[in-house]
Amino acid sequence: MQKKILCMGLVLVLTSGLRMNAQYDKEDSTFKKHFIGSTLFMLSNVIPDNNPPKMVYLNLGYRITGKDVVSLEFKTWKYAWPIGIPYGKSFEAAGEGFPGYIREYGVSVNYQRFLWKGLFAQVDVMPAWQTFKNEHGKKIDNGFQIFNTYSIGYHVKLFKDRFFIQPSIAITHRPYQSKMPDSFQQVDDKWSRFFYGQPGLHFGYNF
Repeated sequence: MQKKILCMGLVLVLTSGLRMNAQYDKEDSTFKKHFIGSTLFMLSNVIPDNNPPKMVYLNLGYRITGKDVVSLEFKTWKYAWPIGIPYGKSFEAAGEGFPGYIREYGVSVNYQRFLWKGLFAQVDVMPAWQTFKNEHGKKIDNGFQIFNTYSIGYHVKLFKDRFFIQPSIAITHRPYQSKMPDSFQQVDDKWSRFFYGQPGLHFGYNF
């Protein structure tokens, strides 16, 4: 589902005819330093699917210079399959999921660096608090993890830099995961703590 939404967003960007040279000049002190944003993947909350994320996502950012950006992201979503399952026949497949789902709440600290024109690299570090629920939606345990995202993407200015969109691709990594309930742990242990090719499609408003 995320791949479909990313493809739609890329088509809109590539066919818009809008200016793609989006790096903020280091010497330019007139650009808007603050922004607020979210992700278009929240559209998956309303698209019929067997794994609706029920996601809420808010990003608050500050441009230190024309090339250096820091931000905080406040997130919550749920998932019923291990995050490390790669794209393929096992991805969100029947029989590969948890005996229930995980509801997660996190706040990530992000650093973004413009490399060339609108091309950027970004690192996100997110502590996340987890609630484990069984197939009937009953809470069975709590947990905690550190969830990192290493991404590369392109920043596109829209409407005279009032808005922007950022398609990206990332590697995600869980360097720490507290002990899960045994029934969840047995499923999760079959997969890597890395995921390659995570799409991103962020948008925001500059002020």
